Amino acid sequence: MINYFFHLWVLIKKEFLTILHDPKSRIIILAPPLIQLALFANILTMETKNINITIIDYSKTLESREFINKIAASSWFNNVSLSQNRNQALQNLKEEKIQAVLTIHNHFAVQLKKEQISQIELFVDGRTPSVAAGIVDYINQIANTYNQKFSIPNASININVRNWFNPNATYQWYLVISLIVILVLVISLMLTSLSVAREREIGTFEQLIVSPYTAFEILIGKIIPPLIIALVLQVVMTWVAVFCFDIPFVGSIGLFFFSSFIAMLSLVGIGLFISSVCRNQQQAILGAFAFIMPAVLLSGFVSPVADMPILLQYLTYANPLRFFINIGNGVFLKNMQLNDIYIDLLILTAIALFSLALAARTFKRNLE
Repeated sequence: MINYFFHLWVLIKKEFLTILHDPKSRIIILAPPLIQLALFANILTMETKNINITIIDYSKTLESREFINKIAASSWFNNVSLSQNRNQALQNLKEEKIQAVLTIHNHFAVQLKKEQISQIELFVDGRTPSVAAGIVDYINQIANTYNQKFSIPNASININVRNWFNPNATYQWYLVISLIVILVLVISLMLTSLSVAREREIGTFEQLIVSPYTAFEILIGKIIPPLIIALVLQVVMTWVAVFCFDIPFVGSIGLFFFSSFIAMLSLVGIGLFISSVCRNQQQAILGAFAFIMPAVLLSGFVSPVADMPILLQYLTYANPLRFFINIGNGVFLKNMQLNDIYIDLLILTAIALFSLALAARTFKRNLE
């Protein structure tokens, strides 16, 4: 019995030493949990903060200014701007420069003084229902506080809410579209991250080295299949979203898939880089997972980017998921055109060029 436990201990000790003596395994074990713990603690929040809102005050009375001041004094709102151009304000809402437009009508103060219900109109971006619900709740709380302090007890403010781009505030719309984007990019990343590592594991990487193909040709051969597979899967998932979940596709299909192709290129480059530096598929899977989790957290899918710490907000500019989620939801639900998303596309293109160049350099060095 003692010999059995001794042999078992030797085996366990050997496995520990094998894992801990491998520098890549040590990095994979230590870095991802610590990074993800820091990200979860700073990113995940159930609150909606740093809201940009435009207020159109047709009343221009003491009562309306007092109500606006209460909104501006709230910690939930980051930028409260005043405007008299309703069309421009709604255009800013469409372009995601602001998250809400509040309209105070010219009879606001008169109705309050007559002990009537005064209607105000609130347009919110319903594309992200959790954010829209938070904005509506905050405005309601401010209105209730204002009602309680108003000198005429029977007077009250009623908010007429209109959810743009998602009239019923159906959370499933945002969830399904975002999941399509995330799953397509994850598939692109996983397929490419396993490619070179698989060749090493089964012993065919040496055959690639001595083959007549150039490094560029081999790289293209590794890139094209994952792109085609991911695009086909995206077509299927988009069809399911439209015809099974009844989500209206109001934008340009061509622009949607062109943006998908650019975003996939950036993930393919990252996947090839991971695959090139990993010795086997297990390391490649762990490396891909170590990238995927922070990328999803920093994409704005779980919590708005504006609610993250400033340092992490800057870090999101290197995350292709952030920009493709914006493009996917914008084209799908808002009918955004090229002039509305070209900045996101340019950033995605820059990320794709950088990641592919890095992957090509690492891949070529391994071949040599």
